[in-house]
Amino acid sequence: MPRSAKRPSGRVSEAVRTLDPGCFAVVMATGIVSVGLRLEDHHTLSAALRDLGVVLFAVLLVVTAWRVVAHPHETARDLEDPRRSFGFFTLVAGIDVLAARLAMDGHVTITVALLAAATALWLLLGYAVPWLTALACHRDGTSLVGGARGTWFTWVVGSQSVAVVAAGLEPVVHTGRAPLALLAVCSWSIGVFLYAAVAVLVTLRLTTHPLTPQELTAPYWVSMGACAITVLAGARIVEMTGAPVVAATRGLVAALAVVFWAFGTWLVPALVAAGWWRHVVHRVPLRYEAGLWSMVFPLGMYAAASVYLGRADHLPLVEHVGAVELWVAVAVYVVVLVGLAAHLVGTLLLGRGAGAPRSAD
Repeated sequence: MPRSAKRPSGRVSEAVRTLDPGCFAVVMATGIVSVGLRLEDHHTLSAALRDLGVVLFAVLLVVTAWRVVAHPHETARDLEDPRRSFGFFTLVAGIDVLAARLAMDGHVTITVALLAAATALWLLLGYAVPWLTALACHRDGTSLVGGARGTWFTWVVGSQSVAVVAAGLEPVVHTGRAPLALLAVCSWSIGVFLYAAVAVLVTLRLTTHPLTPQELTAPYWVSMGACAITVLAGARIVEMTGAPVVAATRGLVAALAVVFWAFGTWLVPALVAAGWWRHVVHRVPLRYEAGLWSMVFPLGMYAAASVYLGRADHLPLVEHVGAVELWVAVAVYVVVLVGLAAHLVGTLLLGRGAGAPRSAD
């Protein structure tokens, strides 16, 4: 039976089988845009996106569990595929971004539980995914540099998302403040080193391997998003008080937060130019794909990080940049969300198109 002639149940089953491990990027994007709107006091719209993020997370969690049980071989293959394996870190970041948003509304107990789950996943995936990817590259006779992709920066985002939530919880809990401060500083520091390592690998790939317009996809925007979340985590850490580990590192963290903001800002024109080169110069069609959420999240994170850094360090120009850019993120979010809705209707209800291709990035 042709794919287009499948019954709806068959199309749903196929969608589950080919589910992208990076699917939780939509939760990350929804959550961080909600955070940005909350920082700018747009409470009604922020709350709507918060609730949508919770629904999306619950649905994707069920679908992911379904895939693990029904298609274990596909899941295992994704864990070894350098094009897809680091997408699993979107689950960590998705949990943490929702936790950070819920914490803004005073849901401390839920936030603590989500942080515990995200931290456990971060530690598990942080060792398993790079190791399995390296083994797969060795087995296939390919270099680790050749396998490097923009999605690898989600490893950094996962680490820094733990730091954001831990640092945000530390001032409001009555017990466990010292462990939270240590977790925040350690995961932030690990994230900084991971950013350097991933940036070296990705830069080497871009400069030593042929790169086609089809390969220069939206997930390369995560390089900027990783910078932005490092800034946000750093600003939250600087605000913590009473912890010896924070007192010992506050000056360094504050300085590096500004450095990462500057570098992330510098990356934006380069990424826009790359998109122009791909879609205008080489006329690669711009249509909906799951990787577009990996562009929305960095835009939202850059806005939220700029607003927060500007307020924490008394930098009004930086705060203004974030406030303006937030509406860019909102506009892009709406466009991609409409694209997602049309894609779901077309593939699951009308049977148009094929199963999701294995991502090139």
